Amino acid sequence: MSPSTDKSEIKPRGTIYIISDGTGETASTMTRAALVQYDQKDINIVRCKNVRSEAQIESVVNEAFDNKGIILHTVVSPQMRTKITEVASSKGLQTVDLLGPLLVALDRYFGVSSEGEAGLLRTVDERYYRRIEAIEYTVKHDDGKSLTHLDEADIILVGVSRTSKTPLSIFLSHKGWKVANSPLVIDTPLPEELFKVDQRKIVGLIIDGDSLSRIRRNRLEKFGTDPGGEYASLSYIEKEIQYAQELFRKNRRWPVFNVTERALEETATEITRVVVARMGLPDKFLF
Repeated sequence: MSPSTDKSEIKPRGTIYIISDGTGETASTMTRAALVQYDQKDINIVRCKNVRSEAQIESVVNEAFDNKGIILHTVVSPQMRTKITEVASSKGLQTVDLLGPLLVALDRYFGVSSEGEAGLLRTVDERYYRRIEAIEYTVKHDDGKSLTHLDEADIILVGVSRTSKTPLSIFLSHKGWKVANSPLVIDTPLPEELFKVDQRKIVGLIIDGDSLSRIRRNRLEKFGTDPGGEYASLSYIEKEIQYAQELFRKNRRWPVFNVTERALEETATEITRVVVARMGLPDKFLF
């Protein structure tokens, strides 16, 4: 009598082909999420990226047929989705359209026809990762904390304390700009590294003395500190502003922006407009 086989011990084995007109990251993530329900040790995932021609589709389907695979796809073009289904069906292969039904449903909901442009998700992904990289860089280079890789900055802000250097830096970084900022302190020379980078990236910030005194007092009171010290005194602040103005006059290539009573978004927009023009960047960098 032949020994019985415990079917629970039989490991599933197969090859999943992912066809995408972009990076295939979306389909890969969805597939791995579904595979949690299975023993994944013997499941091979083949990601076929940037598939945008019928010849490419036929090549992938033929390979999937040879390996007895299943095809999952996230392809925007209706014609390409149809081609995948037709070629796979002719070979008896199972396919799963991960994106098509969603696009059809959204078209119906919004009452429009989606453009079907391949690679749009990849563009979104690249923009996302660029923004994350910009935020990480900006946090590391806030308030002069780091002077390494200063040449990688897109914008460098210079100004006395509480001239919105940090808020502006963070706001701009969320738009994809790598921003460094350096404080101006009376009788303290600016770091030499600042003069080794492209001076077109450097922007000066200035503010009205009364406004700055009020901002500093409010901040000190918020943290329970006596606002009567030198830091918030108008006489000291006027010396700081004078010191900043003298530095800006010596470095006439730096555009200077007055942030007094200005909305953060307004100042950021003006800064990017000037930097884009000075650096000869395309208008797509504006926001």
